[in-house]
Amino acid sequence: MTTPVVFLHGLPTTEAVWSPILERLKGQIDPWVADLTADDSIPAMAARTLTEAPFERFALVGHSMGGYVALEIMRQAPERIERLALLDTQARPDTAEAIERRKALIELAQQGRMDAVAERLVPVVFDSVEVVDAALIAIHREMVRSVGAEAFLRQQRAIMERVDSRPTLAAIRCPTLVLCGAHDLLTPPDRHEEIASAIAGAKLVVVPGAGHLSPLERPYEVAYALTMWLQASAGRAG
Repeated sequence: MTTPVVFLHGLPTTEAVWSPILERLKGQIDPWVADLTADDSIPAMAARTLTEAPFERFALVGHSMGGYVALEIMRQAPERIERLALLDTQARPDTAEAIERRKALIELAQQGRMDAVAERLVPVVFDSVEVVDAALIAIHREMVRSVGAEAFLRQQRAIMERVDSRPTLAAIRCPTLVLCGAHDLLTPPDRHEEIASAIAGAKLVVVPGAGHLSPLERPYEVAYALTMWLQASAGRAG
């Protein structure tokens, strides 16, 4: 029996970020990857996902922006979520510094310079540009191009306007995995420690040798953690 799992991607990524994970979990899950490019608010992304998901109840995996959407789904329809995995994300709203960085990327996107957006992000989404496989950087660039400027701008607006999710973390009752790359510069490990400590029974996993794109950088380790999460008893996150 396979487990229905909904995957939520980050910004500016596509379902390609999940490809290595889906390959490794083949036979264990019935996956569906949501499209988070059409809306300009986190609540709207969550509502669309709940409407379009082909399962009544499912496990939910959110990466980066997808984690913000996953936490919103937990507020809108917690009864539909059997278990939750939050990867390379955070519960806090944007800082003023983060908003300024986003505005610089928005300016590039408004000029149609998505290749420049991709290049600007490379040093902060990967563990180390010096050692990362060039093929992974190529995948990153192609994902940014595929998302395109209009969807990128919608997603940035949604992220900058998101609410603080910390007050609602304690209400999460399903088995929860909180995972990040050890060298995630955008949402560092302490942000994940904060989430895990607020959710009863949550399991925290820090993946060595990974940055913000841990599903691409360390798919074996991430898939193993997800396998353990899928096998966790329903009454706890272990």
